Amino acid sequence: MKFFSRILTVAACLCIALSGAVPAQAGEGLGAAANNPIANMVSFPMQFNWNNGVGPDDQTLFNLNLQPVIPFGFETVNVIMRAIVPVLDVPQGGTDSAFGLGDTQLQLYWVPAKPTFVTWGLGPMFNLPTASNPDELGSGKFGVGPGGILLIQPGQWTFGLMLNNIWSVAGDADRPDTNQLTAQYFINRGLGRAWTIGTGPTITANWEADSGNQWTIPWGLNVSKITRFGDQPIQAQLSWYNNGVHPDGAAETQVQFMLKFLWPS
Repeated sequence: MKFFSRILTVAACLCIALSGAVPAQAGEGLGAAANNPIANMVSFPMQFNWNNGVGPDDQTLFNLNLQPVIPFGFETVNVIMRAIVPVLDVPQGGTDSAFGLGDTQLQLYWVPAKPTFVTWGLGPMFNLPTASNPDELGSGKFGVGPGGILLIQPGQWTFGLMLNNIWSVAGDADRPDTNQLTAQYFINRGLGRAWTIGTGPTITANWEADSGNQWTIPWGLNVSKITRFGDQPIQAQLSWYNNGVHPDGAAETQVQFMLKFLWPS
């Protein structure tokens, strides 16, 4: 499905051009909420990822992550539901690839309803074996584990850390068990006129892998802007990361483009 990923590449570049041409009319409050993964706001990020340098032939693994965020407000607590639904195009040898839906992650965070200087959330994470081709695109396992987030936003800055670890608890007995840590730290600085620069790499550790092939540790930068398509506020973000540490045969670099549709309350 290389044609599919190329079409999405063109679409992403077009969206970048359009976002630059449309004047932004979003305030600082919306920008701060857009940079807060557990803000009390409905959003729908579409994250396009090109993972380059995969395997001995230096191929590209493409994935589109659909990541709806839906908050449920109660008197003393907000429950933030986040899902990650990946669409994958995974290279298989020199010319073939496996294309389809991957495993879905469901995240639930309990967040205090009353705003404070420090925002935090705790809750469970689930891995659902929804892959359309389980042998090539999924784990074949149900998984569960704890997750947490800590975030502060002084002035134009955002500092935060998200952590979760998922263990397989059921599923195909012939598939290997899974045990994976995911950690994302993010540092963002507002530049004015709805622009933000920062970093937000996702660090992973596969505890079931051999020593020396467990960690993926990226570093890099992103730049984003709040703008509008008509009356619809969006955040457009472009990122580049280098995987300074990665398992054998895994991607060496990543280019990421994200469109986040925002529905402020």
